[in-house]
Amino acid sequence: MTDLTIGKSVLRKEDARFLTGSGQYTDDVVMPRQSYAYFLRSPYAHAAIRGVDLAGAREMPGVLAIYTGKDLPDAVGGLPCGWLITGTDGQPMKEPKHPLLAQGKVRHVGDPVAMVVADTFLAAKDAAERIEVDYEPLPAVVDVRDALAAGAPAVHAEAPGNVCYVWALGDKAATDAAFARAAHVTTLEFINNRLIPNAIEPRACNASYAKSDDSYTLYVASQNPHVERLLMTAFVLGLPEHKVRVIAPDVGGGFGSKIYLYAEETMCVWASKLVGRPIKWTAERSESFLSDAHGRDHFTKAELALDKDGKFLAMRVDTKASMGAYLSTFASCIPTILYATLLAGQYTTPAIHAQVTAVFTNTAPVDAYRGAGRPEATYVVERLVATAAREMKLSQDEIRRRNFIRTFPYATPVALTYDIGDYDACLDGAMQMADVAGFPARKAEAAKRGMLRGLGYSSYIEACGLAPSNIAGALGARAGLYEAGEVRVHPTGKVTVFTGSHSHGQGHETTFSQVVADRLGIGVDDVDVVHGDTGRIPFGMGTYGSRSLAVGGTAIVKALDKIEAKGRKIAAHLMEVSDTDVEFKDGRFTVKGTDKHVPFAQVALTAYVPHNYPLDKLEPGLDETAFYDPTNFTYPAGTHICEVEVDPETGTTKIVSFTACDDFGNIVNPMIVEGQVHGGLAQGIGQALLEGCVYDRESGQLLTGTYMDYAMPRADDLPNFKVDTRVTACTHNPLGVKGCGEAGAIGAPAAVINALCDALGVKDIEMPATPERVWRAARAARA
Repeated sequence: MTDLTIGKSVLRKEDARFLTGSGQYTDDVVMPRQSYAYFLRSPYAHAAIRGVDLAGAREMPGVLAIYTGKDLPDAVGGLPCGWLITGTDGQPMKEPKHPLLAQGKVRHVGDPVAMVVADTFLAAKDAAERIEVDYEPLPAVVDVRDALAAGAPAVHAEAPGNVCYVWALGDKAATDAAFARAAHVTTLEFINNRLIPNAIEPRACNASYAKSDDSYTLYVASQNPHVERLLMTAFVLGLPEHKVRVIAPDVGGGFGSKIYLYAEETMCVWASKLVGRPIKWTAERSESFLSDAHGRDHFTKAELALDKDGKFLAMRVDTKASMGAYLSTFASCIPTILYATLLAGQYTTPAIHAQVTAVFTNTAPVDAYRGAGRPEATYVVERLVATAAREMKLSQDEIRRRNFIRTFPYATPVALTYDIGDYDACLDGAMQMADVAGFPARKAEAAKRGMLRGLGYSSYIEACGLAPSNIAGALGARAGLYEAGEVRVHPTGKVTVFTGSHSHGQGHETTFSQVVADRLGIGVDDVDVVHGDTGRIPFGMGTYGSRSLAVGGTAIVKALDKIEAKGRKIAAHLMEVSDTDVEFKDGRFTVKGTDKHVPFAQVALTAYVPHNYPLDKLEPGLDETAFYDPTNFTYPAGTHICEVEVDPETGTTKIVSFTACDDFGNIVNPMIVEGQVHGGLAQGIGQALLEGCVYDRESGQLLTGTYMDYAMPRADDLPNFKVDTRVTACTHNPLGVKGCGEAGAIGAPAAVINALCDALGVKDIEMPATPERVWRAARAARA
């Protein structure tokens, strides 16, 4: 019997290999006769390809093969989009082909034009520089407002006006009627700035073909290897799925950018058979800036209608969302299903209407980035709420308390049903930790030094564990949303867990081990967790949307249910009683009401050494698999409070305090949860103050393509975070968990900007709130 570990800060099992340099990432994989790929990319945002001259490149030493879009057979499809959105006109979204290599046109800077395979990476890169491409530059559009203007250049002929779809959610008539009778209307227009993911490990792949059994193996930095394989084989290359093995080894962060199927790994798989050698590609950081799927990039007009007492009557939102040049794997559902459905926030707003126009632009594709639609929705809601409070002379906590949902389950006017929550508890906790009562004194002290202090609130909610599959399918999902788990008990009582979830920083090897160890009464170190290999794990959907413990963990629990049920039968045989008289707890099978018992390890051994075993009633072995498809989302929520100090003479903003009080349901490992919150807060603060992807509006060139231009948050940009949790257990999964990985990135941007607006006395300031923007806002406020 072991001490229970759920709820304890067990040290991460995986950290030993990471901290000692023993992790194995895709770029660490080197195969016999290894070759290397380099992709020649477009220097233009929009251009016709008149011709490609490969003669000089083919003469370069070490070159094995060069491919362009013309070399791809008709049977090779384009990269697919996994979610079909139907527009307000009843028509499916416009879905232009996304070729692996440009065919006839390039549509954004970084669009791949040619692939060079050589003996070494440098040889491939040198040869690529000898390729001569005859481009005819065309006018480009990088801003959604320009793309929608009359006479704008067409990114795709198949998408008139550059519109992918126009989609709406909510009751427009009821919303308009509520606005007509409102005592006060708050209106904001703002941009949710485009972000570039910057995982510590760039994208990478290593593909090989085995002639002996006509099979392929792909090592790839991916968050969901089974989905990668399915999309690649079924929709692009037309290969038998069972002949392709995808392995995602240790992955150094993803933040959503490694969910998708990309051209580079698909080309490497396709070419590996032709070249007859393994092909490796690892992105250079400048390539990552150009070619990784970006995040956010919304232009929104939002309105909130209130009665004279500050009660919310309705919300009206119009968003123009950039898709980039092509539809990425889940791009279409981010500003729709994962955005507009969250516009109720934590509030009882009775009528909401949102319209979203998805727009093609000559930029890198846009898809999910940590939070994926939820940060954008929270920013809309919480900026409106904070602004309305100031306009109606209400305190930030009071306007929220007047509108909080307190009765559950609660059906929102935007299609979701929240199962449980306690929003007052998180608000109270955050205010206490932030010492809101002492803020006036701190503000007065700062003023004596010529500084401006501001306090900003953000009470967010998110939907995690996207589900269920049948409803998602009706809404356009082209894949299931379940998860799989296999629990294999070995004869000695040790356990191996095979999960369809994928860990790339979340600590699954620890938390999943805690769940299994507690259930079976064994040590955490007696549990191994295997993930990321389609040749070993059951078919699963991978990791994104804070789904791993709520969905993947529940699949494991359901497999454990089967293990326990069979174990009771084996124990009943050993103790010569009915299995209905046997209970299992703390690692022992016990006859109810007695002290007669057998340990779990003995049952495990008996399962594999079935001497005197009822083979007519029980199969040997103790190995069970389960799939879990949730019945609803989970709904983490909380309140974040940011306190800033601004130097009006320089525009410098210092975050002097940041407090987060979150409800993640039951918590398996508090240390891991705290680390996830810290990381999310850093990214959310980065969006608010530092990070912003900028394209030149005329040429379409990426202006923030290096760390000299794209400002990443550093340690000295961040305060010591104050974090705490409150618990309302999720009602529809056995662990009672909700998810925590994205909360910081969801709540933080609005909290920071609300604090800045409070300090400066302005209605809005654009993200990222750089010192120049803050300085100009301070001067304008004084004037």
